[in-house]
Amino acid sequence: MRSSSETRRDTDANGTGTRVRTGLIGAGIGPSLSPALHEREGAAHGLDLTYRRFDLDVLGVAPDGVGDLLRRARAQGHAGLNITHPCKQRVIGHLDALAPDAAAVGAVNTVVIGTDGSMTGHNTDWTGFRDGWRAGLPGAATGRVVLLGAGGAGAAAAYAMAREGVGVLQVVDVDGDRAAALAASVTPHLAPGAQATGHPSPELAALLPGADGLVHATPVGMAEHPGLPFDPALLATRPWVAEIVYRPLDTALLGAARAAGCRTVDGGAMAVHQAAEAFRLFTGVAPDPARMLAHLAELITAEQEAARVA
Repeated sequence: MRSSSETRRDTDANGTGTRVRTGLIGAGIGPSLSPALHEREGAAHGLDLTYRRFDLDVLGVAPDGVGDLLRRARAQGHAGLNITHPCKQRVIGHLDALAPDAAAVGAVNTVVIGTDGSMTGHNTDWTGFRDGWRAGLPGAATGRVVLLGAGGAGAAAAYAMAREGVGVLQVVDVDGDRAAALAASVTPHLAPGAQATGHPSPELAALLPGADGLVHATPVGMAEHPGLPFDPALLATRPWVAEIVYRPLDTALLGAARAAGCRTVDGGAMAVHQAAEAFRLFTGVAPDPARMLAHLAELITAEQEAARVA
């Protein structure tokens, strides 16, 4: 029997390529760009890769039914699945094993199904943020970083910053208790002498002027939630700004940050790098993140043009 770490890749009907079945489990995922992003990269490598949506809303499945969907996908020969809201924590109890980083973050966004049927949970959100941040902001200072937003994306970014050697991580959220909880959860992963603290949103105005960088991890700036998450005058000290939102790629926050003279990286970097790592886990093939970034930009541009026409 092959190792459980090996994923399911089958020769296609013609014997000339490799068939890989993957997908996404979550609620309201109809607009997801993940299928096109993964399938385009698969085609570039000569893989017959299909990426299916398992939409809880469409299927009429409650979030706690994520385990049933996983087992259904396994029976259908899937190599793995991405997991999104609201199942990133719920899925953990249905898995055979957790990668150490997924256990540390406390969330799973990628499940790899081994050839022996075992299911292992991974978290590629944190590596996606890390790799996008490294590529977009090389040499960025991490003495003091403000993280705005303590939800799922914020948790992944917090863990990434801890692993990157942040000196002081100041987590800010509308829910001060949630910010404090995230700060506490990331503290064991900080370097000796580093610290993480939690703060309610009104304290942002006092924290940001002294920061080397800002990670924005709230929904503000998305097409459905336009606007700025805070007064752009707070960017006058020119911290670097890493955005999580990627639809649109150029958010109001990024525009304000550039106008203030800040170095920036858009949310597409995290979205692509997390997808690239999931692709590698599913297929065993090293993807091309630059090509995937170009594909993402094309997909978002086409989406925006279609919306204007409509």
